[in-house]
Amino acid sequence: MNLAQQIDQDGYDVRRFSHGLYIGGMWRPSSDGRLIDVVDPSSGAVIAAVPDATLEDAAAAVKAAARAAKGWRETAPRKRSEILRRCFELMVERSETLAMLIALENGKALRDARGEVAYAAEFFRWNAEEAVRITGEFGTAPSGTNRIVVDYEPIGICVLITPWNFPAAMATRKIAPALAAGCTVILKPASETPLTAYALAALYSEAGVPAGVVNVITTTSPGPLTFAMLADPRVRKLSFTGSTGVGRTLLAEAAKHVISCSMELGGNAPFVVFDDADLDAALDGAMIAKMRNAGEACTAANRIYVQSGIHDAFADGLSKRMAALKVGAGTNADTECGPMITRKAVDKIDRLVKDAIERGAKVLCGGSILDREGFFYPPTVLSAVSPEADMAHEEIFGPVAPITMFEAEDQAIAYANDTEYGLAAYIYTRDVGRGMRVASGIEAGMIGLNRGLMSDPAAPFGGVKQSGLGREGGQHHGIAEFMEAKYIAVTF
Repeated sequence: MNLAQQIDQDGYDVRRFSHGLYIGGMWRPSSDGRLIDVVDPSSGAVIAAVPDATLEDAAAAVKAAARAAKGWRETAPRKRSEILRRCFELMVERSETLAMLIALENGKALRDARGEVAYAAEFFRWNAEEAVRITGEFGTAPSGTNRIVVDYEPIGICVLITPWNFPAAMATRKIAPALAAGCTVILKPASETPLTAYALAALYSEAGVPAGVVNVITTTSPGPLTFAMLADPRVRKLSFTGSTGVGRTLLAEAAKHVISCSMELGGNAPFVVFDDADLDAALDGAMIAKMRNAGEACTAANRIYVQSGIHDAFADGLSKRMAALKVGAGTNADTECGPMITRKAVDKIDRLVKDAIERGAKVLCGGSILDREGFFYPPTVLSAVSPEADMAHEEIFGPVAPITMFEAEDQAIAYANDTEYGLAAYIYTRDVGRGMRVASGIEAGMIGLNRGLMSDPAAPFGGVKQSGLGREGGQHHGIAEFMEAKYIAVTF
C-alpha cells in the first residue's frame, strides 16, 4: 500500500483538502481563487494546494462564527461534552491516518507524529470532562445587604492562530477548551501545514460540531486578515502560538480593540545536569527534550548546562546517541530524525552552528548541512559552547545540542536565567532539595524535574517573561482563558 492509499483508507485523501476553506460547515474556494502550495519537506515537492484566503473570506468566517454563536452558547454542557468526547474517539480511530498526514506535510518522524496525535486527542477528552464542571460562585456581601453571584460565560468569538511544528496538538489545545466554554472559533493554521487542520475540521463535523462553530482559513497574508478580524467587534478573544516578535505585534493590534489575549511565545529552555544525576536517566531525558520533533519545539532543550564532574561522560553519551539516529523522510517507518520545515530553517541552524564554532565550540557529531534532497540537518552535538554564542540566546529549532560546562549551583541558575524567555526548563539531580531549590530559582513557567517531557493536557502550559501570557490546559486554567466572569448583586 503506497502513502496515498494509506492516507485515503479512512477517507482522508490528501488531495481532498485543496478543495476549500472551511467556513460555516461548507468547503469553499478563496474569493479570488488563489492557492497555497503545500510542500513535503523531505523532498521539496509540492504535494497539495489549499485556498489562500482574502479579507472577504476572513469576514465570512467571522460571520459564520457569529451566526453559530448563540446556538452553541446555549447548548447544554453535557451535550458539548459528548461532542468533544466523540472528537477524541474519532481522532483515536483515525490516529494512523492523521499521523501519516502530519509526517507528510510537516516532515516529523512517524513515531513523533503518532505521539502528537495521541497528545492532541487528549485535549478533547480532558475538556470533555471539564465542560460539565464549569461552576459559578455564591456568597454574602461583607455588608450583609445582598448576595454575590458570579457566573462564568463564554467570552465570545475566538481567533486562534497556530504554528506549523505541531499542526494537530496546537489546534486542539485551543479549540477544545474554547468549545467546552461555549465559544465559536476561527482557526488560522500555518500555511506550511494546513492539511492536518482541514482533516480535523472534517472530523469535527463528523463528531457533531455544528456548522460555524469551528471555521478554518489558510492565508499567505496573516497580518492583514488577523487585523481585520480583530477589528470586528464580535471577536473577543485572540489565542496565538508562535514567535515573540509576532506576538508583540498582535498584542499591540489587539490592544486597539481591547481584546483578551493568550500568548504562547518563544522559548530558550535550559537543560541542567548536576554531578549527582543519574547519567542514563539524564541522557534519556536529553534525547526526549532535545529531539522531540527533531528539536522543532518551543519546549526543546535549547541550552544544555552540565556540571564539571559529569560533563565528559554526558557529552560522550549524548554524542553517541545523537550520531546513531536514523535521518530520513518522516513517513519512513525507521526514521528517527526527519527534515526541517523549510530551507530557511536549515540555513538558520547552520548559521547558529557556525557562529558557535567560531567562538570555540567543538563539534562532537554532525555540524554541517547534509548534501541530499529535502531540508535536512543532521543530529549535532557541540561542546564548550560559549554563553555568548548566538544559539545561547536564539531558539535553534533543530537537532542541535549545545553543551556548556558549569561548576556551582548558583552559576547554573544564572546561566539558565540569562535569556529574555521563560517557557520551560529541565533539571536532573538525585537531590530532591536541590531540584526544588533550583526549580524555584529558574525563571520559567514549566519545569521538568528528572523528566524530559512535561506537556500534559491536565497541567497548565505557558511561560513567563517574553514567553507569553496566560495558560493552556490544566484544571480550569485552559477553559478560563475562554470565559468571562459576570457579577450579579442580588437582594432578596
